[in-house]
Amino acid sequence: MVSLSPSVCAQAQQPVPAKSSEPPTFQDALHLYRSGKLEDALAEYNALIAAGSHPAPGHVGVSRTLLKLGRLEEARAAAAKALEFNPDFSDGHVALGEVYFRQGKLVEAEKEFVALVRAESDNARAYLGMARISEASSFHKQAKDLIENAMALDAGDPDIQIEAFLILGRKAPVKVQQEPNGSSSDSPPAATGQSELVKLESLFADSWVRDVPVCRVVPVLKPSQLSLHPVTVAPSVIGSYSLDVKIDGVSASLILDTGAPGILVNRKLAEKANLKKIGQSELSGIGDKGPVEAYHAVADSIRIGDLEFQNCLVEVSDKSSIVGEDGLIGADVFENFLVDLDFPFSKLRLSALPPYPDEQAGHSAQHAASQPVSEFHNRYIAPEMKSFTPMYQFQRHILVLTSVNNSVPKLFMLDTGAMQNFISPAAAREVTRVSRDSDVQIKGLSGKVKDVFSGDSVKLTFGNLNQENLDISAFDTSGISEAMGTEVSGFLGMAVLKMLDVKIDYRDGLVKFTFDYDRFRTP
Repeated sequence: MVSLSPSVCAQAQQPVPAKSSEPPTFQDALHLYRSGKLEDALAEYNALIAAGSHPAPGHVGVSRTLLKLGRLEEARAAAAKALEFNPDFSDGHVALGEVYFRQGKLVEAEKEFVALVRAESDNARAYLGMARISEASSFHKQAKDLIENAMALDAGDPDIQIEAFLILGRKAPVKVQQEPNGSSSDSPPAATGQSELVKLESLFADSWVRDVPVCRVVPVLKPSQLSLHPVTVAPSVIGSYSLDVKIDGVSASLILDTGAPGILVNRKLAEKANLKKIGQSELSGIGDKGPVEAYHAVADSIRIGDLEFQNCLVEVSDKSSIVGEDGLIGADVFENFLVDLDFPFSKLRLSALPPYPDEQAGHSAQHAASQPVSEFHNRYIAPEMKSFTPMYQFQRHILVLTSVNNSVPKLFMLDTGAMQNFISPAAAREVTRVSRDSDVQIKGLSGKVKDVFSGDSVKLTFGNLNQENLDISAFDTSGISEAMGTEVSGFLGMAVLKMLDVKIDYRDGLVKFTFDYDRFRTP
């Protein structure tokens, strides 16, 4: 992660006015893009290129539009074309960085953004791109400074407004995007930045969101240890682990799932606990059936061992059951602690995170007991955590750089709710043969996966560990990648995690994998 100087992150003083020299047709294309009319915007940008006027900005517009349409390789080629016309064109470098970010090439993306940010460029989207990487890397204060710079430079960019929501939360100074002609967009709903912005603003405007108290854990100043219960899918085959939980006094067994942030319960349990519905929602996950209807509720009390969480938002699936259990609980529920998932000994241990350098010893534990991890701090690697591996977090999901057969590392999701290790067909084809496999069934929150493939033997390298797989299943992860905003090339599931002690520091974006060779050595 590149460390930025304080001067680079200084707040911009004045918004940069739109350049009056730009042809109106570029404004028309931008209007179409921000309105979600992507095919029309693409046609407009291509017409500008064909006319021979300003080819570099035209190719940037094409790249950005193709990226929204999910045509990643074409988007990359368009950004590269812009740089052929003008190698120093800042928008060209930003557009290329945005493509790299979506492709999961975060190191390459950072290189495109950071040079402009260090030079204190007036390119708002350079700050946006760097803010996204900073937030994913747990440099939260840096991300805050960067997105505030981006907002000051171009507060009308829907993508910048969305990121301001995600980083700054409810207090983000965001209004519905005003188009260049001064009127609000009247585009139909679509999977674009504009429509997502409207949904986000609507969500934060809802009274139930404003009135929901922050979920807090009742102070526990001593280390906690909880029992994990193996959930078998066949004799001696562990598919997952569950935790005993009480939700408003009702006992439940929830699958511990790092691939499903927060708490999700089925309708039957919610009705038994008399959880009141306060807002509509929907769920998406692995599977081809699309989103599943759900709703939000508030639990007055969630007890897990000696811990009690009060006034917490819970998501309720419209289904009567979820993966055969009462629901799912993400490890991020314990984000205020150092989370130790000792799967070989079926234990979940929670301990205090090390205090920041400017905090007194012991303050961190007391602070964690009463506050959410929402303060703006940058990643801190305490001396005792030097052996941990940096991780990325997207929507509370953990992504770890993983090499397949010694190839260039790609982003794999840490998923304790997945029985197997998985890989995307595209990533698999780079290193091994891939063939359709009708014998393997993969099922998630969104139903079954129709097209399943298998690859030959691969070696996965992550953290400081290697794991050989006799084979590995593959399925299309494009829907998950689109939701994350970056390429998810695979999943590290219980096939490997059940053999490990996994320590997670959500606050600082750190993870450590430990394998006890003596425990698994054959006599």
